[in-house]
Amino acid sequence: MASERKPDPVTASEDKRPGAANVPVPVAPAGTSSTAPADYPPSSPAGQGMFGIQGSGDTSGFGGLVRPQNPIVDAPRPYGGYFDEVRDALEEAYPHFADAIEKVVVDRGELTLHVRAERILEVCQVMRDDMALRFELCSSVSGVDYLGADDRRLHVVYHLTSMTYRRRVRLEVAVSAEAPHVPSVTSVYPTADWQEREAYDMFGVVFDGHPALTRILMPDDWEGHPQRKDYPLGGVPVEYKGAEIPPPDRRRSYQ
Repeated sequence: MASERKPDPVTASEDKRPGAANVPVPVAPAGTSSTAPADYPPSSPAGQGMFGIQGSGDTSGFGGLVRPQNPIVDAPRPYGGYFDEVRDALEEAYPHFADAIEKVVVDRGELTLHVRAERILEVCQVMRDDMALRFELCSSVSGVDYLGADDRRLHVVYHLTSMTYRRRVRLEVAVSAEAPHVPSVTSVYPTADWQEREAYDMFGVVFDGHPALTRILMPDDWEGHPQRKDYPLGGVPVEYKGAEIPPPDRRRSYQ
């Protein structure tokens, strides 16, 4: 019975798939024998990263990713769970609720109260002290930059926890980059001290009334705020024989 002939290995020039001419493919080694090692021919450069990205130095494939911006709107009631109780308790305890709360959003199992920046300290005071709320802990204060998606692009997010009722809620305020002022909540939640300093350092949000608003991550004389989305992605000089880490768009593309 005649043995079946195996097909020759596919080479880049024979592969008819789109873009295959620039992608290295397995080639059978030449010069193999019992006394000579295999000699692989040099691979042709791929010239592209994952998912067809070319020329940008971005090998992740996400450099051109565009995400649609969904409008943030009030959630319809009933919200479900304890969310309605929290909203009703705050509305009853805080006379300026209608003026202070811009919208109430329920998304992915989280309750977020969007608060006017000038009212955030008052709202936090009520959230902590009212017996029906009792949000005693502020576990996090963080910043977000919605450049191109919101005129008030700089947002500050507060994560509050009620250890009495085992509940969580998020407060969120928004300010513009031209007037990035938000009242400090350190008088209500002392744990916000270093967290507000970090948001100031990274995003440039100024927390009025903070006891010592200085940089906490970057040097005191650093210019700019590195986590703003329009901050230049420059290289970082390293004190080692003049070495420098280049910005992302000038780093080599790994083949």
